[in-house]
Amino acid sequence: MATQKMLTFVSTPREMPEKRAAAERSEDFHEIYREFAAAKAAEQSGRCSQCGVPYCQSHCPLHNNIPDWLRLTAEGRLQEAYQVSQATNTFPEICGRICPQDRLCEGNCVIEQSGHGTVTIGAVEKYITDTAWDNGWVQPFAPAQERAESVGIIGAGPGGLAAADMLRKQGFQVTVYDRYDRAGGLMTYGIPGFKLEKDIVLRRNKWLADSGVEFVLNCNVGEDISFDAIRGKHDAVLIATGVYKTRDLDLDNADHGGIVRAIDYLTASNKVDFGDEVPDYEDGELNAKGKRVIVIGGGDTAMDCVRTAIRQGAQSVKCLYRRDRANMPGSQREVQNAEEEGVEFVWLSGPGSFVGHVTGDFAAAQEADVDGPVRTVRQIASVSIQKMRLGQPDVTGRQSPELIEGADYDEPADLVIKALGFEPEDLPKLWGVDGLEVTRWGTIKASFQTHMTSIPGVYAVGDIVRGASLVVWAIRDGREAADSIATFLTGDARIAAE
Repeated sequence: MATQKMLTFVSTPREMPEKRAAAERSEDFHEIYREFAAAKAAEQSGRCSQCGVPYCQSHCPLHNNIPDWLRLTAEGRLQEAYQVSQATNTFPEICGRICPQDRLCEGNCVIEQSGHGTVTIGAVEKYITDTAWDNGWVQPFAPAQERAESVGIIGAGPGGLAAADMLRKQGFQVTVYDRYDRAGGLMTYGIPGFKLEKDIVLRRNKWLADSGVEFVLNCNVGEDISFDAIRGKHDAVLIATGVYKTRDLDLDNADHGGIVRAIDYLTASNKVDFGDEVPDYEDGELNAKGKRVIVIGGGDTAMDCVRTAIRQGAQSVKCLYRRDRANMPGSQREVQNAEEEGVEFVWLSGPGSFVGHVTGDFAAAQEADVDGPVRTVRQIASVSIQKMRLGQPDVTGRQSPELIEGADYDEPADLVIKALGFEPEDLPKLWGVDGLEVTRWGTIKASFQTHMTSIPGVYAVGDIVRGASLVVWAIRDGREAADSIATFLTGDARIAAE
């Protein structure tokens, strides 16, 4: 009689892969979770209830066939499980590591709602794909037929790379342009290694290159090459730049030394992890070692900053957030990990102003000229913190923070990191493009069905359309846009546009 492999959630409790002790993991940038063993991955996959209407799948932006690859994993059919997993996702090993499963698939798991604890979907997804790489099941591909049409993709982040994968499989010639020296976008330079080790991203980049995708790196559109030149070289163009402009604070003394942007801080840390020389890290500007660090913000970027500062050897790390824990936009799993590692969260608090002091050595280095006076440069000394309370809900239903008068206090700080979210750059102005329409938020206007912009043959996906969002949404957008571009280049749509 065959043994029932599935629906074991009643007798088998939920287990995550072993998490390294906080004291150990705080000393390095390696991933904090260990790998599932084969038996444990099969056991946890068998907890799936194989729902007739799988809410995990419907709440995944990619609509991954999660119940199917869980069943195949429980049955030990791992190569088939990988094939099902990668059929809908260009980067399953990356999503398994960095997706906020607690807000998406796992948070909507039926057995989670019934009180049995969700299936560990993300950990199994990571295990399946890592096993596929280890066993050589992931190989460069060659399209069944090469096509003459070419597509230029601006931005080597998840949206751009997902589109490159799908277009190349259909035989199109694909060139990806990116401002950085390595492809991957924020997966490479924004997300720290303790969440996503960089060899995971680099091997995918190599896989795409070996499959015929051309990369043009260290290429800043608008400076090294014009947008019009890219349009002239390709039959279609996809804009997938992401959003890199940091939201700022309109506060007194916000230009003091020691107040830095999260993107600069995280990029420097990741470059150092690659072994690159980073002068701003070496001179201490983007290095938290020995400093009292305050991070302002409550999203996933803020969590990346506080946990990076801990690993760099900060004296103390505090995170200011103007709402309470329940209203934190970042992953609760990440908040818990940060607390375990020694981060202090200061809820219902925000910065009122920055207080600085003159540092003699720093000022002396800023001489205006040989005979002129020395310009005094102020360095951050403390943050004036304003206490908040939650007031009436706004139009979105979230309670708005209200200032508590007379409850301010000063918190000493040597490094302040602004993790307030990202906004789009003014691409039409930067690139000198006429006719590229944007929304009132500065994001590019694109069709939700086809992802085409106001310029025929030019498409846009990911954060530059949505605003700052998740990697998994960018992957979905990129794959959808690839289908639209293929239709445009091969069907009646192109003839109509011409």
